[in-house]
Amino acid sequence: MSESIIEVQDLKKNYGAVEALRGVSFDVQQGEVFGLLGPNGAGKTTAVEILEGLRQPDTGRVSVCGMDPIGGGQSYKQLIGGALQSTALPEKMKVGEALDLFAGFYNRRRTTNDLLKRFGLAEKRGAFYSQLSGGQKQRLALAMALVNEPRVIFFDEPTAGLDPQVRREIYDIIEELKTEKKTILITTHYIEEAERLCDRVAIMDGGRIIKSGTPRELKQASAGTTRIEVRVARPETVETLKRLEGVADAREFDGYYVVHSKAVPTTIVALVKHLESTGNELAGLEIATPSLEDVFIELTGRRLRD
Repeated sequence: MSESIIEVQDLKKNYGAVEALRGVSFDVQQGEVFGLLGPNGAGKTTAVEILEGLRQPDTGRVSVCGMDPIGGGQSYKQLIGGALQSTALPEKMKVGEALDLFAGFYNRRRTTNDLLKRFGLAEKRGAFYSQLSGGQKQRLALAMALVNEPRVIFFDEPTAGLDPQVRREIYDIIEELKTEKKTILITTHYIEEAERLCDRVAIMDGGRIIKSGTPRELKQASAGTTRIEVRVARPETVETLKRLEGVADAREFDGYYVVHSKAVPTTIVALVKHLESTGNELAGLEIATPSLEDVFIELTGRRLRD
């Protein structure tokens, strides 16, 4: 069994009347990529900022690398690296200067040239920060997070706002770190990001963890069903769809329906017969295995990015 390098027990944090964290508990093993998956406002960033030592929790216990993030002070900062949701550097700071500056904060550090090559920024060493694209700025943020060879790396929404191609580039970088057995905690609201990158995922909503496990475990626990997305010419009631043979659950989203079936052929036949009997028409049908999105829908009754 791997060693738990991050331990969080009954973490709570309020901002006035807002309960950002309501008793969050989880652990992360050495060399694991662990994801906090949830919508905006779920409490993911607050949890990470507490782990990074940027915020003081109201109650609860937190241990990272055997240290308290607040009490560990500068000794603790030497052990971790992090990329926040957004990184803002002076517009006229050069890429090489930024990495050299961050390297100067640490006792143990990597050379600037190594990091520039690794993150595809060697040709941008002398470029101003303002001249970088969004993807290049994010690669620079990741490089700065690794400048001290940290034991634990925190990535808060590392691909938010990036176009799909740049997002895939960031995925490749994180997957390289994964093969090196780096311990990484990621927050994200992207389903594909959690499924592709994470060894284990904790689904968060409303300041709580509502389910955790490997992506496969979470999807297999999705009532053992198959997902059918249905579009019809005229609206149907969810209750009618739930009564079709083989259906375990049905929900409506923006004019289409997601049906979870335990017997797909039987459900499709029952659906077609029902539509024929009512004079309705099938406009579209897609079948897929359950995703983490479906798990979230089952647990909360809404989509992850509503």
